[in-house]
Amino acid sequence: MAPSTLSFLPAHAQPLSPLHPRRLHRPSAAPTTPKPLTLAVRCAAKAPARPIPPPKLVRCPALDRQAARASRLRFARKLLTLLLSKPRGFLPLRVLLRCRRFLGLPRRRPLVPFLLRYPTLFRLFQAPISRPLSPSLSTLAVALTPAAHALAAHLAALRGAELAPGLADKVHRLLLMTPRRSLLVSKLAHIAPDLGLAMDFRATLCPRHPDIFTFANTSHGHALQLVDPPPPPPSPLPPPLRPAVQPDRLIDRPRRFPHLPLRRGLNLRRAHRDYLLRFHSLPEVSPFEPLEEGASAEMAERRACAVVREVLAMTVEKRTLVDHLTHFRRDFGLPNRLRALLVRHPELFYVSIKGVRHSAFLVEAFDDDGRLLVEDGMLVGRDRLEELVREGKKIRRARKKGVFPVDGDSDEDDEEEDNVAEGLSEVDGESGDLFEEDSVAGEGWNEVGDEGGIEGDGDEEDDPEVDAMEEFWVKKAAAEGLVDSGTEHDVW
Repeated sequence: MAPSTLSFLPAHAQPLSPLHPRRLHRPSAAPTTPKPLTLAVRCAAKAPARPIPPPKLVRCPALDRQAARASRLRFARKLLTLLLSKPRGFLPLRVLLRCRRFLGLPRRRPLVPFLLRYPTLFRLFQAPISRPLSPSLSTLAVALTPAAHALAAHLAALRGAELAPGLADKVHRLLLMTPRRSLLVSKLAHIAPDLGLAMDFRATLCPRHPDIFTFANTSHGHALQLVDPPPPPPSPLPPPLRPAVQPDRLIDRPRRFPHLPLRRGLNLRRAHRDYLLRFHSLPEVSPFEPLEEGASAEMAERRACAVVREVLAMTVEKRTLVDHLTHFRRDFGLPNRLRALLVRHPELFYVSIKGVRHSAFLVEAFDDDGRLLVEDGMLVGRDRLEELVREGKKIRRARKKGVFPVDGDSDEDDEEEDNVAEGLSEVDGESGDLFEEDSVAGEGWNEVGDEGGIEGDGDEEDDPEVDAMEEFWVKKAAAEGLVDSGTEHDVW
């Protein structure tokens, strides 16, 4: 039987067999006339500059050592500032325990061991009226030693005679970099120790120069501003170029191509180096003059670098905390990402991450070994403070070999305590809290009861466990003969 007779579909619905490709009828394309060959030349537009990748922070061991050096003295400096703000130079221990936030101490760490680490700076004494009683937190106070008083008097003499014009010039420069020629006193207090100013500069330095400074009451507090008309602005810092030397060597001869001076051991990417070369080819900008309307972002960054460079050059150690610079961000017109700007310009600044808070250094002020090229007159205070701290360590080591050995007091413990001192917690307030009415520096500290905090920390309650630890250390210090007997002047 034929297969077609078995199909249920009609003949016109039968599936067709596939056609061969050669049998397909393709319509012939219309004849095209050949086009003449033409050479089209297009001028390619200049490609936009690619943004540089985020720069990598290259560590500088020499400057990191300087940051660690300052971090180890932070607790001693803060306590010195706190005690010098009092007329008699001492505070009861019970009141001082409420200043942990200002001193940067963790809440669970006792305060008395830190006081005993500096026997040449601080002393514990008992109130004369409580001599029949045993030493305790309620009967002890912390005061400065004669060596610490002598150091403070020496620094006050320097600020009052030799360095007074230079300190006034620093404050003058700071005010000139603001558009309104004024700054809040609370903001100046943050950076006052770094500039070499006393904490009572508004009562000692500013009244001596009525032809430059005046005070004004604002909605945000007391402000220091320039007189009207303001004095002539000083000349800004010269460009950050090293002084010319005689071309005795081949490396000292003038270069034919743009050169970017970098510190030793710092290598940058090609894109980053080209960006910095273009940046320094821009015209110079004065930090004391505002930018014109419609200025480019490059010129705004140019002025921000000039402002930060001017501030760091005025500091005693040519360094300050990055957080201190951020306090003046709105006043000086600095960008929000200030730390990124500092890292982006390693030829000018160096950001050290040593310690809890990052520090900003002025690179041109140091040599390759981390030593200052030009030392400030107020550096004698830091050097003398370091000498007293070293003398205190010698006293502790000699006391360890005496009659009353201190448990666990060894060289390894000193290194461990140094590491602890470097890792102390920090607060953003810094020395600005000393100007608050209810701060420790206020005259009515003895009127503050247990309900209110000294620094506005009223929610901080007494911890029985911490008090027990403090009592333990007080009894230990009294047993070792580290508590002095107060005089008739040491009363409260």
